[in-house]
Amino acid sequence: MSYHSAMPRRALSGNARDRLLLAAAELMDSSGDRDVSTRAVCERAGVQAPTLYHHFGSKQGLIDAVINHGFSQYVHSPRPSGDTRDALDDIRRGWDEHVRFGLEHPTFYALLYGRVEPGRPCAITAPAHAMLRDLLGAAARQGLLRVPVDDAAEQILAANVGVTLSLITQPEEARDPGLSNRVREAALAGVLDTTARGESPAATRASTALALRTLLEQDSTGLTAGEHALLGELLDRLGRS
Repeated sequence: MSYHSAMPRRALSGNARDRLLLAAAELMDSSGDRDVSTRAVCERAGVQAPTLYHHFGSKQGLIDAVINHGFSQYVHSPRPSGDTRDALDDIRRGWDEHVRFGLEHPTFYALLYGRVEPGRPCAITAPAHAMLRDLLGAAARQGLLRVPVDDAAEQILAANVGVTLSLITQPEEARDPGLSNRVREAALAGVLDTTARGESPAATRASTALALRTLLEQDSTGLTAGEHALLGELLDRLGRS
């Protein structure tokens, strides 16, 4: 399934902004990269160049909007309900949707993760990252997290992106359908304690500290700023032990 098939077909007869988005998406899909000319985009959309700059500011602004639209197609999972089982299920579902999106839109996925700049987080992927942190926070409140939420999110996202790019490079007929599941479960095992039994005292103390740290960030009622900072520092130390 190509990316532009996910774009609304009414854009062909819609407003100029929609036509520009669709035209750019189709040209990028057929060329395999971002090397499309503003003239070609405008001709395909049936508008003049000033219209493109009016809506997007620049060609790069248009390209960012196209990629952002594509990435948002899979960032639609519900926010965590607070139930641990639901949170873990949602984490797995989000992982699978991420991989599926990459395999269905390989060109755009490669563009998205190939446009990173040193020291600058990608704003387009930020919503998915924030959703993952929320889901991990729900698990942390149940004492199921081995590492701090931000660390867990970084580890899972790195593994998720890595396995997706690896699968994209494999010929479709030789693609290992179980690779994603194996990497997913290994990544989760590294940050989550889904048994909550049989752990060493240190691991139990760490998971409890991480749960309290997450709850403290949500509600510090009755604590002064100094008490909040001190308790947070102690919990962080215990959570990493």
